[in-house]
Amino acid sequence: MVTHRRRRIILTVLALYSFAALFIGYFGVNAFTGAHGLRAQADLDHELAVMQKALTGLKAERTVWERRVSLLRADRIDPDMLDERARALLGYVDPRDITLLLHPRE
Repeated sequence: MVTHRRRRIILTVLALYSFAALFIGYFGVNAFTGAHGLRAQADLDHELAVMQKALTGLKAERTVWERRVSLLRADRIDPDMLDERARALLGYVDPRDITLLLHPRE
């Protein structure tokens, strides 16, 4: 009788410890690999760094375009920019320019 009681107590304690270890292990694994875990945080940090680098490039490109657009505004138009765009759109050249005609290779 005593041995069955002792065996039951030992098995109960082992079962509780096993359950506690599995419970802690489950949450430990999810804390590392889950959707909001450490790996997900590292992936988000990497993605943020890539996006910030792209944003920096886009801001630089926008600055260049804003400068070019400001040169074409009616209130302060740059004569060189106007001349360049007019020649490109109309296909005209200045009489003082040297024009080279290239024949495509046959």
